[in-house]
Amino acid sequence: MTLKKRIFLLFFLSAFIPFISIFAISYYTIDSIFANKIDDGIRSNLQQVTSSLENSITNLNHVTQQLSYSGTVGKRMDEFLNPSSDIFELIEARDELKSELSVVTFTNPNIGLTLYYFQKEGTTQFGNFPIKDHFSPESLPLLFQTYGIKYYGPHISMNRFDDKLVLSAMRRVQLPKRDDAHIYVESGFRLTEDILGYNQYNGALSHLILDGEGNIVYSEIPEAMKVGENFSSLTVDSVKDGISRGYHWFKEDSSQKWSVVSVISQAQYQQEKNQWLLQILLVALFFLGFTVFLAWLLWKMVYKPLGLFHSEINGMSKNPQSTGSRARTQIPEFDFLLGEFSNMQHQIGDLFKEVQQKEKIRADLEVEKLLYQINPHFLMNTLDTVHWLAVMNGQGEIDKLVQSLNKLLYYNLGKLGQVSTMEEEIDALRQYLILQQIRYDFEFDVRITADEQVLQIPVPRFILQPLVENSLYHGLSDEGFIQIEVTRTETLNIMIQDNGAGMTEEAIHKLLNNRVAEQQKVGMGIGLNYVHRMLKAQYGDQAQLVIESEVGTGTSILLILPIKGEDISA
Repeated sequence: MTLKKRIFLLFFLSAFIPFISIFAISYYTIDSIFANKIDDGIRSNLQQVTSSLENSITNLNHVTQQLSYSGTVGKRMDEFLNPSSDIFELIEARDELKSELSVVTFTNPNIGLTLYYFQKEGTTQFGNFPIKDHFSPESLPLLFQTYGIKYYGPHISMNRFDDKLVLSAMRRVQLPKRDDAHIYVESGFRLTEDILGYNQYNGALSHLILDGEGNIVYSEIPEAMKVGENFSSLTVDSVKDGISRGYHWFKEDSSQKWSVVSVISQAQYQQEKNQWLLQILLVALFFLGFTVFLAWLLWKMVYKPLGLFHSEINGMSKNPQSTGSRARTQIPEFDFLLGEFSNMQHQIGDLFKEVQQKEKIRADLEVEKLLYQINPHFLMNTLDTVHWLAVMNGQGEIDKLVQSLNKLLYYNLGKLGQVSTMEEEIDALRQYLILQQIRYDFEFDVRITADEQVLQIPVPRFILQPLVENSLYHGLSDEGFIQIEVTRTETLNIMIQDNGAGMTEEAIHKLLNNRVAEQQKVGMGIGLNYVHRMLKAQYGDQAQLVIESEVGTGTSILLILPIKGEDISA
């Protein structure tokens, strides 16, 4: 399985196993919570509606009681219906009755239409609002009756200017001579609608109102439960709350022996739970999309650096001396690794260059050395022959010259890369100086001082002679001198000074870097350039060759070598 597939699988499992487990555990718990929440909300709303209707009916009872014979208004009504012969007393009684009625209705703002109804004639008196034609309280839905008062369930108001639902009550007014007189009172404008429209549950609730025998006297869903039907026959299998005709219903009984039923369709009942389930599914899809996005993002975060590593490795395999691109991923950890890898590429490239340079220097030195090795055995044997001829003929100076030349050539023509000591290097230099004095027949002072502790220090072969040779071939006169001092501190320090003609900076640079010009000028053909390259090959940057010269005054050469023991090799 690839890294990409593993990342996606890991993110999927880590995101959805806990989510599905929590969803499975919480679903039944939340389903129960929602069911209880819905039921409690509907029951609480139902209790509030029932209580409000009870209060409205109680208020109607209170008002009708005030307007009955036992009250002040009732007595005024009796005086009005049974007047004396005085017309003024009749008018006064009527006016007082209207005033009393106004006070009662004014002090009860939840009261609407109020009038006196005379059942035998079917007439009304003292209505506070105009009434509709064919006023007949007997046709209204009777809710319940008690103690000479009838209460009617929600119906359209008898007020000519009002078509709102109202509750009403009609009480017999106990007049001595008119037993058919009744007081009719309706609830106030919109009161009943506001009560039935009250819905703290915020769901699509409908209401039924049942009389004491369980008959429906008011229904907000006549298409399913009609007025006049007995509600008990619709709910044979249910004891208290249940389901009937596709509706959940909840019943609340009033202390006045009527009931209110709240009904809600099964679709509406399940709507909130379905919405919750839909939200959970949407959250699940969101988590799925977000998880896939995170997996893709993580993959990109890993894939890009891996791609860069792959590109850098391929580039390095094709070109080992490549220095890298130092690409950035904006991720500190990967950028650090890429930086380290780039540094490694730089180091490997530098090592390749250094190895190539050293190998080139080694090859050049080998070839250069071989150019001057003219069959050492033949040359040595010839010089020995000359030596014995000089001895036999009494030529002492020739004998001295040949012996010095023989020793010098023996030392210089040794195997390239052989380790020498400081003492051997100084002896070879002395032989070289003897040859030069005899050859050019002039005297110059060469002073060599070396500490005893430096004589056995290993050094590369043939480094002193080119430095002294430089002094001889750059303006040293008969009165000239060359001072050579070899000391030891933490390094091996070789100082060569002369009082010759000196050199310019351009001449010094040419001597160190132009081998052809130097070979044409100096005696052995190997000079400062050889020493400079030999130091680089042997010691790298650990050795120093410092040349200071002033024209007309002389030259000073300082050679600083690290002390490495006897592990020096070419």
